[in-house]
Amino acid sequence: MKIIHSADIHLGAPIHNFPKDVSEKRKTEVRNSFVRMVEFAKENEVKVIMLSGDVFDRDTPYKKDVDFFYGVVEKNSDIDFLYLRGNHDQAGEKRELPNLKTFSSAWQSYAYGDIVISGIELMNENSSSLYSTLSLDAKKKNIVMLHGQVGGEINLVNLRDKNIDYLALGHIHQFSEGELDRRGRYAYSGCLEGRGFDETGMKGFVLLDVADTLSYAFQPFSLRCIEEHKVDVSGLEEGYVMAKKVRAEISLSKANIYRIYLEGEVDAEVDSFAEDVQRYLEGDCAYLSVKDKTKKKIDYAAFEGDNSLKGEFVRTVQESEYTEEEKAQIIAYGLKALAGREVDA
Repeated sequence: MKIIHSADIHLGAPIHNFPKDVSEKRKTEVRNSFVRMVEFAKENEVKVIMLSGDVFDRDTPYKKDVDFFYGVVEKNSDIDFLYLRGNHDQAGEKRELPNLKTFSSAWQSYAYGDIVISGIELMNENSSSLYSTLSLDAKKKNIVMLHGQVGGEINLVNLRDKNIDYLALGHIHQFSEGELDRRGRYAYSGCLEGRGFDETGMKGFVLLDVADTLSYAFQPFSLRCIEEHKVDVSGLEEGYVMAKKVRAEISLSKANIYRIYLEGEVDAEVDSFAEDVQRYLEGDCAYLSVKDKTKKKIDYAAFEGDNSLKGEFVRTVQESEYTEEEKAQIIAYGLKALAGREVDA
């Protein structure tokens, strides 16, 4: 029997860090990825989709997201959806559908032959009793669903030797796994789609295959991968040349989203070039954000005998009590202003 373990869809969540049009597009892509996962399930004879919390981003989600989710469930009656609410959608509504199985503040189990899937929604009132009230048959293949932070709301030590074969967790948006005890493993499926630069890397779900034994593997599935990279542009003085170096170091994909940090030392009199680099590269990917994190390099010796206003300004700042980094930034702004160029402070 094949089972999907997914979590943290966050339907309706605001998507930050992007322009409004890109954010709205990403919201649609999150919904589309949920549909694609269900289609994957149908094509691969998956019988159960476990949703370990935070299907919605808040307790009172938008009607269009509620209708969307329950509409997908209803239209795929040959698949059982096991929906355990998380910290974001803890008080959300539950619609009754024949193929939608839900959980509550007490342990609840659903059997599929010798496979038993149990879950409980973590709340203040059950935080101390949930471990002692979990009772699983050692002869069954036991899967347990929870939503929370390992080391926080979830104590793995208290779940050891409970006859758990697989602990399906939600809450962390990156896939991770580990050993629970001699019998079982635990895993966070991560989210289906990254929604910002704090959710980088490939996203997806976990595909379980339960027969005589239980095996599982992470299934990369996100439509777009969000990536962050650092590129050293020391000594370069023109946006096009910097963009060429970015292309040489990073294999940009039209499907993916990138944030590029330009680092290293550049001449203090060189204008800001992040916008130029972004313009040169934005056609190479779905979306791009370029951040200038370079340090300004000052050749103080070149100003020692300079009797101009510029030389006097540099020497005055150099003799001040600012840090070297602050001096370089002040001088960079001052030299631009003295040259009549726009200062992007």
